[in-house]
Amino acid sequence: MKPIKVAVVGAGVVGLSTAVCVAEALPVCSVTLLADKFSPDTTSDVAAGIVLGEEYPGRCWTFHPELKSAAFERQTPCVSDIPSDRQRRWFQDSFEHLLAIAQSPHSLEAGIIFSSGFQIFKEPPSNKTPYWSDIVLGFRFLSESELKRFPHHKFGQAFTTIKCECSSYLPWLLKRFQKAGGHVEQKKVGRLQELGLRYDVIVNCSGLGSRDVAGDSQVYPVRGQVLRAEAPWLQHFIRDGDGKTYVYPGIRYVTLGGTRQVRDERLQVDQRDSESILERCTLLEPSLREARLVGEWVGLRPGRWIPRVEREELEVNGSGRVHVVHNYGHGGWGVSMAWGTAVDAMRLVGKCLQESSLPAKL
Repeated sequence: MKPIKVAVVGAGVVGLSTAVCVAEALPVCSVTLLADKFSPDTTSDVAAGIVLGEEYPGRCWTFHPELKSAAFERQTPCVSDIPSDRQRRWFQDSFEHLLAIAQSPHSLEAGIIFSSGFQIFKEPPSNKTPYWSDIVLGFRFLSESELKRFPHHKFGQAFTTIKCECSSYLPWLLKRFQKAGGHVEQKKVGRLQELGLRYDVIVNCSGLGSRDVAGDSQVYPVRGQVLRAEAPWLQHFIRDGDGKTYVYPGIRYVTLGGTRQVRDERLQVDQRDSESILERCTLLEPSLREARLVGEWVGLRPGRWIPRVEREELEVNGSGRVHVVHNYGHGGWGVSMAWGTAVDAMRLVGKCLQESSLPAKL
């Protein structure tokens, strides 16, 4: 039987997760991963990597009020939320996938470990028990005595989640993809249509690149800068509830963050940001004054009002149409949602095959 040719565009955590899901679940497909950058040069390699849930908003400007403008509103009609059960499934599928790796002999090689710690808030949040509270392990509120450690915060949560170090996880996923028969090609894709004559289905996981590859004006950069430090005595993560300040111990180093600078495309390290990150993190964990900094990194998250996980058909040079499945726009939640949205994308590929009378084995 002639294999169905599938191209997956993008080799970050979302693209690699999707390529693995399609290659393993749809053996009738011959899957090729196309990207101009692979680990260690992807945005995912800069990710802090803590697995937390996010509730995506129903308006473009809910999460980033500065994006609201008459022009932006006209250009980007936000028609609906992602149903809450779908968001929950994305997170739960991702968490259970990573949990299985953390409990396996592959944990160290894949860079997947358990991480326990605290999320603290200067003011109690409106929803003290988020939708993911029964998915992570041991979720509870901090006691008054525990909160004394953080005198500027009034509420906190303690739980165990997963820490994913993408500098190890991405190469591990790539090996898994190739073991499933996947092919890899280093190639910069200009537009999805240029692949239409070579492939039966195209899966777009190009992240920020979707501005050009898919012509999506709703995608925007969110600049993130992190520091990495040697502080082996730290065993628990600390995250401010606003998501801008965090201390995440890992296998080889501690990640200190961060920034969330909307529509900022600078890839150079900003020394003022580094100083601010270190000052804020030291307020949460004073022992960091003794830590040795080993590096500074910058990445551009693919911001979007909600992730785009859907399919469409594209015209190809007047010679026909090609099936396209999109899976991008995760913002700062790529690691936390990647496997869940990859499973959805794989199912959408299967539907494309079925509706085209192409063989699919789900």
